[in-house]
Amino acid sequence: MTTSTPEAVKKLVENMQTDLRSLSMECKKKFPPVKEAAESGIVKIKTIAARNTEILAALKDNSSEVVQPFLMGCGTKEPKITQLCLAAIQRLMSHEVVSEAAAGNIINMLWLLMENGLEELKLLQTVLVLLTTNTVVHDESLSKAIVLCFRLHFTKDNITNNTAAATVRQVVTVVFERMVAEDERYKGIVEHPPPVQGNSNRRSISTLRPCAKDAYMLFQDLCQLVNADAPYWLVGMTEMTRTFGLELLESVLNDFPGVFLQHQEFSFLLKERVCPLVIKLFSPNIKFRQGSNASASPAPVEKPYFPICMRLLRVVSVLIKHFYSLLVTECEIFLSLLVKFLDGEKPQWLRAVAVESIHRLCVQPHLLRSFCQSYDMKQHSTKVFRDIVNALGSFIQSLFIVPSTGTPATVNTPGGGSGSGAQTAAQGGPGAAGVSGGVIPQAAFEYRGTWIPLITVSVQGSAKATYLEMLDKVEPPSIPEGYAMSVAFSCLLDLVRGITSMIERELGKEERASQGGAETAVIQKQPAEQQAQPAEQEPVAHVVWEEMVSACWCGLLAALSLLLDASTDEAATESILKAEMTMAALCGRLGLVTPRDAFITAVCKASLPPHYALTVLSSSASTLSNKSYSIQGQSVQIISPSSESHQQVVAVGQPLTVQPQGTVVLTAKNIQCMRTLLNLAHCHGVVLGTSWQLVLATLQHLVWILGLKPGSGGALKPGRAVEGPSTVLTTAVMTDLPIISNILSRLFESSQYLDDVSLHHLINALCSLSVEAMDMAYGNNKEPSLFAVAKLLETGLVNMDRIEILWRPLTGHLLEVCQHPNSRMREWGAEAVTSLIKAGLAYKHDPPLSQNQRLQLLLLNPLKELSNIVHADIRQKQLECVLQILQSQGDSLGPGWPLVLGVIGAIRNDQGESLIRTAFQCLQLVVTDFLPTMPCTCLQIVVDVAGSFGLQNQELNISLTSIGLLWNISDYFFQRGETIEKELDREEALLEKQAKEKGVPLNRPFHPAPPFDCLWLCLYAKLGELCVDPRPAVRKSAGQTLFSTITAHGTLLQQATWHTVVWKVLFHLLDCVRKSSTTADKEKIESGGGNILIHHSRDTAEKQWAETWVLTLAGIARIFNTRRYLLQSLGDFFKAWEVLLDHIQSAALSKNNEVSLAALKSFQEILQIVTPVKDSEKPDALTAMGMPVLMDPVTASGPGRPLLRSDSLGERLARYNGAEQAPPTDEIEDSALWWSAWNSWYRIGTDSTRPPTGSEKLAFIPSQPFLTALIQIFPALYQHIKTGFSMEDLKKLGVILHGAVSVPISSDASPFILPSYTEAVLTSLQEAVLTALDVLQKAICVGPENMQVMYPAIFDQLLLFVEFSCKPPQYGKLETKHVANAKYNQIQLFAPAEWVALNYVPFAEKSLEVVVDLYQKTACHKAVVSEKVLQKIIKTLRIPLGLKYACPSESTWKLAVSSMLKVLSIGLPVARQHASSGKFETMWPELAHAFEDFLFTKSTPPDNLSIQEFQKNEGIDVEVVQLISTEILPFANFIPKDFVGQIMTMLNKGSIHSQSSSFTEAEIDIRMREEFSKVCFETLLQFSFSNKVSTPQEGYISRMALSVLLKRSQDVLHRYVEDERLSGRCPLPRQQVTEIIFVLKAISTLMDSLKKTQPENVDGNTWAQVIALYPTLVECITCSSSEVSSALKEALGPFKDFMQPPVTKVQNGES
Repeated sequence: MTTSTPEAVKKLVENMQTDLRSLSMECKKKFPPVKEAAESGIVKIKTIAARNTEILAALKDNSSEVVQPFLMGCGTKEPKITQLCLAAIQRLMSHEVVSEAAAGNIINMLWLLMENGLEELKLLQTVLVLLTTNTVVHDESLSKAIVLCFRLHFTKDNITNNTAAATVRQVVTVVFERMVAEDERYKGIVEHPPPVQGNSNRRSISTLRPCAKDAYMLFQDLCQLVNADAPYWLVGMTEMTRTFGLELLESVLNDFPGVFLQHQEFSFLLKERVCPLVIKLFSPNIKFRQGSNASASPAPVEKPYFPICMRLLRVVSVLIKHFYSLLVTECEIFLSLLVKFLDGEKPQWLRAVAVESIHRLCVQPHLLRSFCQSYDMKQHSTKVFRDIVNALGSFIQSLFIVPSTGTPATVNTPGGGSGSGAQTAAQGGPGAAGVSGGVIPQAAFEYRGTWIPLITVSVQGSAKATYLEMLDKVEPPSIPEGYAMSVAFSCLLDLVRGITSMIERELGKEERASQGGAETAVIQKQPAEQQAQPAEQEPVAHVVWEEMVSACWCGLLAALSLLLDASTDEAATESILKAEMTMAALCGRLGLVTPRDAFITAVCKASLPPHYALTVLSSSASTLSNKSYSIQGQSVQIISPSSESHQQVVAVGQPLTVQPQGTVVLTAKNIQCMRTLLNLAHCHGVVLGTSWQLVLATLQHLVWILGLKPGSGGALKPGRAVEGPSTVLTTAVMTDLPIISNILSRLFESSQYLDDVSLHHLINALCSLSVEAMDMAYGNNKEPSLFAVAKLLETGLVNMDRIEILWRPLTGHLLEVCQHPNSRMREWGAEAVTSLIKAGLAYKHDPPLSQNQRLQLLLLNPLKELSNIVHADIRQKQLECVLQILQSQGDSLGPGWPLVLGVIGAIRNDQGESLIRTAFQCLQLVVTDFLPTMPCTCLQIVVDVAGSFGLQNQELNISLTSIGLLWNISDYFFQRGETIEKELDREEALLEKQAKEKGVPLNRPFHPAPPFDCLWLCLYAKLGELCVDPRPAVRKSAGQTLFSTITAHGTLLQQATWHTVVWKVLFHLLDCVRKSSTTADKEKIESGGGNILIHHSRDTAEKQWAETWVLTLAGIARIFNTRRYLLQSLGDFFKAWEVLLDHIQSAALSKNNEVSLAALKSFQEILQIVTPVKDSEKPDALTAMGMPVLMDPVTASGPGRPLLRSDSLGERLARYNGAEQAPPTDEIEDSALWWSAWNSWYRIGTDSTRPPTGSEKLAFIPSQPFLTALIQIFPALYQHIKTGFSMEDLKKLGVILHGAVSVPISSDASPFILPSYTEAVLTSLQEAVLTALDVLQKAICVGPENMQVMYPAIFDQLLLFVEFSCKPPQYGKLETKHVANAKYNQIQLFAPAEWVALNYVPFAEKSLEVVVDLYQKTACHKAVVSEKVLQKIIKTLRIPLGLKYACPSESTWKLAVSSMLKVLSIGLPVARQHASSGKFETMWPELAHAFEDFLFTKSTPPDNLSIQEFQKNEGIDVEVVQLISTEILPFANFIPKDFVGQIMTMLNKGSIHSQSSSFTEAEIDIRMREEFSKVCFETLLQFSFSNKVSTPQEGYISRMALSVLLKRSQDVLHRYVEDERLSGRCPLPRQQVTEIIFVLKAISTLMDSLKKTQPENVDGNTWAQVIALYPTLVECITCSSSEVSSALKEALGPFKDFMQPPVTKVQNGES
């Protein structure tokens, strides 16, 4: 209830009246004046209450009077009265009704009481009420009141003392509070205080307001008092303690810093009074050295006094905290002092208190920042901040090194364990409680045998001191063990926490400001050092931060590392690690690389087993460990972890580095550090920069020791170690492993939140780690560390959204890994690359890959690079990857196709089958599924790739299948022709434009041709290459495919392109094949791979090439045939034709029967060119499109004619088909072609039939089929050249025909060509020769007059052949056997084949028949007559006729005879016609000889000739004689005399069959040709008696002949009779008997003839001779031979006609 409400006032008035009454009652007896005063007081109060409305104000105005009775009461010194009075006075005060005067009176009265030592507590209470309820007390009265309290503080009564002390404190506070209130009141009013003249009079501070003045005076006197000087204002002070003074100073400074900061006067006091005072009071502590002798120093040194020292430190803390900005220099001194107090020589309590003070500073980061700004950053100033940190460091170090407080570990083991053994067990982290029987071990540090417990000293972030608060202690307290260490530890942690949180907070503000709210929740990807400074913030801040960190990091690191090593408590370790981590992160954000790396190195080292050789760490640490930081003569060494930390071992594993020891041990602390490291990398990856390397290297080693191995996607999974003693893991760590591996993975997943630069740092670090791992894996087959590779993969996979920026370094490195000799390493490299590529392609990029070609090519590029690696396993991975890409992204590859195809096609023969097989699978997939989706520009690459599979020599089946693929591709081109063409043309236009802009020519194979045609040309060229592959099967398949595609799809090509096809593809191919064939090896190839047998016709390379040559030539010939009109329009068709003929010629003349024969077949094919394209061969495209077939409007006009470019496929097809049917355009050009063909034919013919010159055994002799084919070409060819075929050409032909027929055959072939000797069959070659001649003669027959001169030549040719029947032609000097003698059965394999001459008889006979036929037709032709053909025929026939039985074949002479008869029957009339011209003169003697040779042959008939046969033959002879009698003798007058004479002689000879007059035994068997003789005789007679004798001469000859005959008959008969008689019983020789029989027959024949003849024709002389024979005949009757008898009978018979009665008639006078 407030004091001013009416009720309160009323109550006050009543209470006062009551008080006054009580007072008057008390004083009634002893103190009457007091009683009176009291009573008058009552009246006074009543009056005031009655008169005034404002009772309180009125009371205050009259307060002196109102208070007076009570003061008098106090003056009585009666305790009871005094108490009553004081209570009343207090009541008045509390109602603020005391005026200034009254207050003064009250204070004076109180002073009296004090001096009398009365009611001390009540006094204090009254003073307090007086000063706190109002502000009426000022100046002297105030100072008096204060002094009163001070005096009471120093009484004998403890309670009083303490109460007084409290009151003093409160009063001092009140004084300053009043001043603060006053300032607050005057805040708005601006005053211009007069300038302060040099502050001479300290008592009158004229510029200050009243309350301020009081405060000033009070504070000044406090300083005086502490300094043991007399006060200026607090008059009446009797005694004072420093401790109390210092406490008061501290409280004022701490509670009212504003006063000192706002008022110069007070600031002045601080500087001039307080600081010097403090420094002065500190001096004993500074000078003191523990344990130094007093005598050593000149003057006795005052010992440090704990209460003062402790209070001084508190004052210093406050000064530094609040007035640092005013007292920069002074603070520097204070701080240096603080640092000094930590020295080892100082007493323990002093060090403890100093550490506490420093702790107070450490929790105020802004203060620390100011230190740094004010000292460390000034040039000539002490580096205070650094010194503080270093001092803490050396302090901690000293605690371990100088075990002044720490006890040896064995002495003080908590939990009652004995020695360090129990210790280790007890401090095993989480699972340890169970081990040590439920005793929770005390947290402690232990280092090199020193064991220091860790005590909880304060909550983090607040410096709750213990000893600085011990204000009641006079003696220095005993410091518990480990306290100082614990505080120092907290200092470090708070320092780190404070600095980092402050700087990070400000950095955060700055970043937010710089972002300007544009990006909202984007995670910061810029490291701090890259942040643009916002304009409004001065960049000094950064410099300060950097300086702070630079100043403190060494000391911190040294201390923290030591503590980390010594820590045995998990929580402590955690705190240390956290501190190191936050420092590292902060350094990173500030871009301070060295400290960042140093902190990270420390954590890394702590993660690894002690003394673990890891180069990354030692190199980066060497920069640190060589430095030691000197702090006032004390050196702080950066301590590397000691090995004997008492830690629970949780894992034993293999070291990754090459180390002497076999295994290494990991402790729980190592694992803890590892987790910190992971945490650091995870949370602060952005700022790690180059130190990623340290972090990752360490992690790699830990992962290795723990035996984690990479799994799919690069995540590490626990796996067994592959070699060496396997890793031993405790259950504790086993449960941790999955978590660790998970964090590891998350760490790399979080790389997606790193900015680009940091990401690059991470990648670079991984790469260099990987390089190390690679180096380590060289030269030994130890399992490599795959950590880096696995993590590169993981990082790549999570950063797909910005893969572009890291792709090159990432894949570049992985490609190097792929080339590593260690297979496991390689395998992972490849796994990583391929996984990344697949993921990259599958990722939904923005913009999508289809619109970002550059990115797509970038992603595919490493796939291509893999092709350069020789290791098969890598290529296998690469190709599997391609296969997967095709299966998943095949449709969207777009511009990536060239790359993918390049990879598929990058096969080499040294790669092994499986690789090639995989690659080929990819290609098959492409061809079957993806041709339509890829850009048409890639089709050419597909062709190339398919071709390269054809050319590889590892796997024949793939080569063959790839040729099939090429066929499929060509089919695809054909079906999608128009689309492809359009797209290619579009592309071409673009390229041309670009080329023009760059000013370079367009570079494309087969350039001038349109792009679609080029595609075909590439396909053809590729097939062409395959056609000359070393493997026959490939060649064959490729050849068939090439010609099939050209045939099937050639219609699509532009006309001009055909030019390229012919010259660049076809002829080029022919050249290559010809070259290879001619140089091919003739060695026999043993049977092929495995058990494949090779047919003997293919058992040498040469024979296999022959097949190729055959195929190629045939294919090209076919194209020339089917595309003739098209090719002819190309301009240089003639040249092409010549080249083709040249090829045909060289093939035909090759020494290989197969090739040469095929060449002729091709020749035949191109000669049948006129056959128009049949409907069936027209492309289906036309009918399908239903397009009319147009005629080609362009006629050929030489090579330079313009080519019309037609756009539509249909038109083009139509045009070509039109062209195919167009009539030949140019006959002259045509004939040139044919003549060119004829010349080639002639060359082939002459070269192939020319006999070998030497007699060498191995001469090549063309085969029969070849020659046959060669000759068969002629008729077709002749049809085209007949118009100009000259005699000269005919001669050439003759040579060839003759040569061809003369060629023998080898004995191994003869059984197939000649069925058997006996059958008279023509070989096909012979038939062909005859056909050729037949064609010729038919042509001549219908040809113009000038051609008919050729008849004789043809006859000559045929007659030559006829001669073969008797003398087979000789082929050079080659020895031939007659066909009958050839050894059919024993063909020697290795000797050169024997050559067998053919059986020419049938051929010669057939020729003869032809001659006869021809002669029958042409006998009357001028040429035939003038060239004496008949004579030639006779001359030729004379040979077989003469040989007769000696002919090789009996049929020959028979045919010769019949032919002779036929020819003569036609020829003789002609000859008679031309008798006068003399053209036949030479023929007659020839004819005579022929008759002679035939009829009286020198050969004997074979012994086995039967009678019938003989008679048949005799019949033939008879026919000849008949011919003579019918065709020659009747026309004797037209015939030369000599000839007739010769004939007569012959007939004469024939009519008496006696070849010789001497009979030998051998001839006895010759049969009599009686019939023949008879005919001869008759003819002779007939001719003799013919009445047609034109001249007497002829008649004479015949009569002469007759008389000779008769005379000879007479002689024979005579001789016979003689011999018969002489021989007696002995029969005569057969010869003679025969002769006599013949003579007898001749006589009977003569008789017959004479009968028939006209009597007038017979010469009388003849009659006489005939009759003269009669007696001789009669004489023969006695002969004994029955044969002779019967002949005699016939001879005598006719004589009856002469037996007529004699007529008596006288002639010429005779009787």
